[in-house]
Amino acid sequence: MGSGGGPNGPEEEGGWRLSGSLEEFLAVAGAYLRSRPALHTVALTVSDALERRGLDLYGDEPPRFGWCAEAGEVSAALLWTPPFVPMVVGGDEVAARGLARVLAGVLAGGEGPAPGGVGAPVEQARAFAGEWARTTGQATRRTFRKRLYRLGTLRRPALPAGRARSAGEGDRATLERWHDGFAADVGATVGLGAGAWVDAGLARGGIRLWEDGGRPVAMAVATLPVAGSVRVTTVYTPPALRGRGYAGAVTADLSARVTAGGEQAVLFTDLANPTSNGLYRRLGYEPLAEFEEYTFEEYA
Repeated sequence: MGSGGGPNGPEEEGGWRLSGSLEEFLAVAGAYLRSRPALHTVALTVSDALERRGLDLYGDEPPRFGWCAEAGEVSAALLWTPPFVPMVVGGDEVAARGLARVLAGVLAGGEGPAPGGVGAPVEQARAFAGEWARTTGQATRRTFRKRLYRLGTLRRPALPAGRARSAGEGDRATLERWHDGFAADVGATVGLGAGAWVDAGLARGGIRLWEDGGRPVAMAVATLPVAGSVRVTTVYTPPALRGRGYAGAVTADLSARVTAGGEQAVLFTDLANPTSNGLYRRLGYEPLAEFEEYTFEEYA
């Protein structure tokens, strides 16, 4: 690892450079992120949110950024917004192992918080986790595997009773409960706390509801468009109302709105959930890539 200023300055190994500057990160790696907007959807939306709303959006610990360049061309990127795990964007297994060594070196130097894990495309995630275990002596455990889908031709389902509408301020209490319900279902924090998440969703007009009999029964949420891509996320129906077609109806409605605006629609599913994977395939979503997340912990 070359000399440098730690998490807020350059560190080098195998072409990797780290930075605490979002402006520098986007200047160097922004074109690479935008070159594959579907595959890089999370990095694009997170960096866009940081740029619009400030570096303290996700927590008090400053974000870390990085990129790997070969012959002057960026081939992989790092986006790390503590308390969430570092995200490796693109690259290959060699780049992932190099980044693991760089971050282990930063940690050993006491220059930042310990990454609690890593998220990346499957092969890169496994390479990073393996190198991290070898370098640090920590145990690694796979905690999540998900699939990224991109909408091909939308196939609208048979619609249940009710209609779609945009969420409004009067839906706040319901939306906050559903945010927490979704987080409990997936076993993870959904970006922001419930109140801030609702504020952001209502401000951008990105939350669609299906209502039946005058009451909301399901929701689906769209990110802001970045580089021609919109991610459909937080599709949720309360447990007592599932199995009635509400989730498919609201997802189809939102997907149609996204594509009508000229954007491509993408979404993630938990591969352990056959119901959601089957639903999105029936709607016309096509598998694009798979990702894994690992947790790091000391051996007992």
